[in-house]
Amino acid sequence: MTSHPVPGAWLRVVLLVVAALALAIPTLVVLNAATIRHVRVPKLRIATKVVPPTVLPPVEPVEFVDLAPDDARAFNASVPFSRAPIPAARPFRLAEDEENRARATDCLATAVLYEAGADPEGQRAVAQVVVNRIRHPAFPKTVCGVVFEGQERRTGCQFSFSCDGALTRWTPPEALWAAARKIAAAALSGTVYRKVGYATHYHTDWVVPYWQSSLDKIAAVHSHLFFRWSGWWGTPPAFNRRVVGAEPVIAAIAPFSGAHKTGAALEEATGALAESAMLLMKEVPQPLASDPTVFLVSLPKGLAPDAWPQLAALACGDRPICKFSAWSDSAPTTAPLEPAQVATMTFSYLRDRGFGFERTLWNCRTIKRLDPRGCMRQQVLAAPVAGPLPTATPPPQPPSQPSAARVGPELTGVRRTGVGSDSTKPTRPAVAREATAPDSPQTMPRATSAKTPVQPLPSARRKPASPETAPGG
Repeated sequence: MTSHPVPGAWLRVVLLVVAALALAIPTLVVLNAATIRHVRVPKLRIATKVVPPTVLPPVEPVEFVDLAPDDARAFNASVPFSRAPIPAARPFRLAEDEENRARATDCLATAVLYEAGADPEGQRAVAQVVVNRIRHPAFPKTVCGVVFEGQERRTGCQFSFSCDGALTRWTPPEALWAAARKIAAAALSGTVYRKVGYATHYHTDWVVPYWQSSLDKIAAVHSHLFFRWSGWWGTPPAFNRRVVGAEPVIAAIAPFSGAHKTGAALEEATGALAESAMLLMKEVPQPLASDPTVFLVSLPKGLAPDAWPQLAALACGDRPICKFSAWSDSAPTTAPLEPAQVATMTFSYLRDRGFGFERTLWNCRTIKRLDPRGCMRQQVLAAPVAGPLPTATPPPQPPSQPSAARVGPELTGVRRTGVGSDSTKPTRPAVAREATAPDSPQTMPRATSAKTPVQPLPSARRKPASPETAPGG
């Protein structure tokens, strides 16, 4: 009789194999699992700063905290977005002539293309930040001035492409350049990118700049984070300035910018004229011994006015602060200047790289300029009135006997209507007000006619005025 295996034995064998595999497979997975790197949020101590409304906020150089990209991303993710309202910026419309508008458009197009690449949304966000900076008093007063602020410093530029050699390493293709110019032109004609509001700063999410501590995080566009100043300087009333001054020529973008290529060629030609003028001058302009930042120069005969800025730049050299003043005739040899010397100044060049300030001014009474913003404010000097000039305050006269019609003490030094005679008083010449810098307003005090009586003072307790300060005297 044939014996057959019991079915229950086979079942037990199968179950034992399955159980062994159930234990072995997870064990192998655990033993051979990949190492998971835990990213921790770095504990940074960056003091929060809020600049008061009475102090202009500083524009700090771009310096980064020493962090690995992953650690920087973790830290940036831990910084919360501001819960305050984010109003859209007001439309901005650049009111400039064709030449300056073309330069401004190309500067802004360069910024959006080199900062955001071929990303249209990122380009619009960058353009809005530049426009916001133009309106803010902490930044330069022109589009090109904002974009290329600090370009002469390797680590002090505000937009990294302007000082890290990017402009020499890559030239944008024609199609990308044309698209960037359209976005720039729209931003300068009233188009607003609402998402970033009044942001004035941004950075990529894999870095942490030190200036982040004094700003509020308000928006993210792809890998870029956008910030505005904390406190009053980040509110709409702080953005109240207009573009002032002509757009400078940026030679670095001349290879692909027609507007700057023409300007660069003109500057090169005028620069050559200025160098020739330096050779023709008896000696190279030297600063004052008392102040190495001040130049008082007589202009070379025959040098075109458009070459004077290059002459000033050559004389100033690499000085971060320079004040170059020039006259068509003999220049003064000492400072400070007298009002008459300021009034006859022909040309002035002012530079302060610490504030991103550079300005050229002409005396438009003698040098005609198409752009009135390049003209000095007129220095108005009043001509002296005929008559002796009092050299000292006359001694007080003995008081006269009071008349029956007069009650109260006599007010010496102040003419009273219908009282006494002015024929014995010395005639006071009109005195010119103290002259100011070429770009400061100057007004002429209104003189009072000797025949027009001056009304009495409202109170008899007013301090008697001397003949030099008495009204109308």
